Amino acid sequence: MKIRILTIGAIVAAAACAAPKPAPAPQPTAPPTNVAGRGAPPPGFPAGAGQDTTGGRGGAGAVPTPAQPRPYNRVITAEAKTRRGMLTTHRVGDRLYFEIPRKEMNKDELMIGRLTRAPAGNQTPGPTTPGFGEYAGDQFGLRTLRWERNGNRVILRSPSYAITADSSSSVYRSVQNSNYGPIIAMFNVESYGPDSAAVIDATRLFTTAIPEFQSFRGTIDATRSYVERTIGFPDNVEVEATQTGVPGAAGPTLPGLPTAPGGAAPRPAQSVVAHWSIVRLPEQAMKPRYADERVGFFNVRTVDFGTSEQVAKPKRFITRWRLECSDRREGNLCYPKQPIVYYVDPDTPDQWKPWIRKAILDWQPAFEAAGFKNGIIPGDVPANDPDWSPEDVRHTMVRWLPSTVENSVGPSVQDPRTGETLNGSSMIFHNLIELMQYWYFTQAAQLDARARTIPFPDSLMGRLIEFGVAHEIGHTLGLQHDQIGSSLYPADSLRSPSWAHRMGHSPSIMDYSRMNYVAQPEDKVALDDILPRVGPWDKYSIMWGYKEIPNAKTTEDERQTLESWSRMQDSVPWLRFSAGNAFGGYGTLSEAVGDADPVKATGLGFKNIARVMEYVAAAGTRPGDDNTLLQNLYDRTVNQWATEAVHPATMIGGGTVWYKSGSQPGAVFSALPKARQRGAMRFLNDSVFVTPSYLIRPDIASRIEPGGMLSRIGNAQNRVLAQVLVDQRLNLILDASATAKNKQDVYTLAEMLDDLQNGIWSELRTGAPLIDAYRRLLQNNYLTQVNNKLNPSPQQLQQIQQLAALGIRIDPLNEDARSELRGELVSLRQQVRGAVGKAGDRETRLHLQGVDHRIGEILDPKR
Repeated sequence: MKIRILTIGAIVAAAACAAPKPAPAPQPTAPPTNVAGRGAPPPGFPAGAGQDTTGGRGGAGAVPTPAQPRPYNRVITAEAKTRRGMLTTHRVGDRLYFEIPRKEMNKDELMIGRLTRAPAGNQTPGPTTPGFGEYAGDQFGLRTLRWERNGNRVILRSPSYAITADSSSSVYRSVQNSNYGPIIAMFNVESYGPDSAAVIDATRLFTTAIPEFQSFRGTIDATRSYVERTIGFPDNVEVEATQTGVPGAAGPTLPGLPTAPGGAAPRPAQSVVAHWSIVRLPEQAMKPRYADERVGFFNVRTVDFGTSEQVAKPKRFITRWRLECSDRREGNLCYPKQPIVYYVDPDTPDQWKPWIRKAILDWQPAFEAAGFKNGIIPGDVPANDPDWSPEDVRHTMVRWLPSTVENSVGPSVQDPRTGETLNGSSMIFHNLIELMQYWYFTQAAQLDARARTIPFPDSLMGRLIEFGVAHEIGHTLGLQHDQIGSSLYPADSLRSPSWAHRMGHSPSIMDYSRMNYVAQPEDKVALDDILPRVGPWDKYSIMWGYKEIPNAKTTEDERQTLESWSRMQDSVPWLRFSAGNAFGGYGTLSEAVGDADPVKATGLGFKNIARVMEYVAAAGTRPGDDNTLLQNLYDRTVNQWATEAVHPATMIGGGTVWYKSGSQPGAVFSALPKARQRGAMRFLNDSVFVTPSYLIRPDIASRIEPGGMLSRIGNAQNRVLAQVLVDQRLNLILDASATAKNKQDVYTLAEMLDDLQNGIWSELRTGAPLIDAYRRLLQNNYLTQVNNKLNPSPQQLQQIQQLAALGIRIDPLNEDARSELRGELVSLRQQVRGAVGKAGDRETRLHLQGVDHRIGEILDPKR
């Protein structure tokens, strides 16, 4: 599961989560996906190209020529199919007219664009057509809108809320002048309806290449694009249209297609059915709630120039649904005026629907902590309502998508002024099933006999789907990942059946702590208690974000109460929050369980992985099948080992984080004591860099490959080695040495590199070194890692430049660290030269001679 954050100015929509993989290049913190620009023409592509040039009064020239309005019945003829709503829509032949009442002019609206049907070829792994969405329900557009009249023209503008000021302040006019929104389109007024409502031909918004509305980047052919249907409601209007065009970048070459001049394959056109929801933003804006970095909500942002604080003050409001108490009560709980309703996609496989409904209901106790009875409920999709659409912005869905991607996504849409969530649909890709299956096998097969036969029984898989869906729903409720939570439970407590039943193995379902892989078979932890669930942190956070504060008339009035709630973290540590893998990673680990003590937890996890390895052959071998499942189970188990092995590495140069407000004493970031860092390095040398023999299974490998065991084990160890030597870590260790008051309690870079080198090259200290193939590979990988730091390749430098262009700062490796690494190589070369003549076999001698040669090339790459 990975995170998708959809942004438009200050609008933030979040969520989803990915299987652990080797770390990719660093990504931007906030906006992995920017749907606001997704429909823009590609570089070098002329603006407006591909628009309808068929002419006519509503034609799609760059700007329509002013014309005199015509009589109403000449425009909206007897053949018109009319739907009344916020905007009245008229279908006349192939034209779509909007009739915009005067009261809707200059009102703030939001447009959300989603796919209803996507090209089938985009729903399989591999290269997809750039610019096209991949799945039904995929969001391609998000844009603020405002209709304005200018004579006999209507201007569609996209207002901005990036900066604000109180309307009574003297700076307000200046702020307004700096918030001049771009024009999306201009229309002639074709006619005036009752009450002087302007009638415009809106067809081209949905059938031509207007960047803010098109469903993919590239050209759109108006002759093959058309409006499918429109529906009007009191607060929103829904439009569906087929858009056909050519993507703006070359797609994959398809067999059998003729090639264009120069040998390039022509880019085939594709069609999608797109759905646009245009919804009026609430006229009575929800009272926003200030965000707090100590509490894990997504937020929208603005800069207030109207404060008295002698500064342009950034303001952040949490994203949340509008949940207000009605007069109906049950005990100390109130029923909401309007509960949060999630609909289960009727296309979901029937056996999983009850589990998805249960995932929705799993959040009810959290809303009870906020004072609401039935604050969140599952809804039933009407069976025979032709106007009901899952893309309608009023309907929050849990969508089931026919995709082989092992993922799930939870985008949401907010009012940019207040953070009010207007829609929070979760999208579950079909192969989330496979991801859950591999997670559970590699982390729980030693505890649960049901996991040793694949496929799992529906009762087990349903429970796993419930966990995955509940996680994504948490994102749509406003919650970020709580990666620090699992490090705030005592590691030993995870083996206690009573603790696991009462508290879970992590305080939050929003943590990337999957199954309880720390618990041992002899601990007898109940099977349902080894899975994640909505926990104490989730209930606390929902309370903090949603509980009403009756006496607070304004957002400012809430501050004192919110501060008292935030300070609950002082006495209950697992209520704390950290936004990411900061400060070396320790304390905010991903895919970790029991990371209050990563060394102990990883050691226990390794015991369980050794047990799981005994089940791989039987679980992966099925009569009549090939060996694909066997290979996947084997590789995923080795990958799980590497994931757990990385966790102790983050302790080296790492520390803990505890966000605090200005009134709380003490440090936010605290380095780990030297003894704990050195203990982590000792564990890596003894349990990670020593060849893990229990992972080496020739009986399995001989069924799936002619060779590759060396690289399988070597790659797993190299993931850990790369984490130890990551630039940020080396820089942090140097920084700690420079700033520590007690130098004796600092694990210096020289000490760390000495310990690492002594562990990886331990054979050099024996009388007759014998270095086997696995250790030789590890040692060569060590030299490669060091070489990459001392002599970065052009490709590495280019990646850094590309990240810098995206605004991602990567601090270069400190020159002191480079000097230390060179010193390690000089020392290593002396040891290698002294050991060559004593080598215990020919392979070891040749290896050491090669090492001597490589060190020379690294230290003097120009020789």
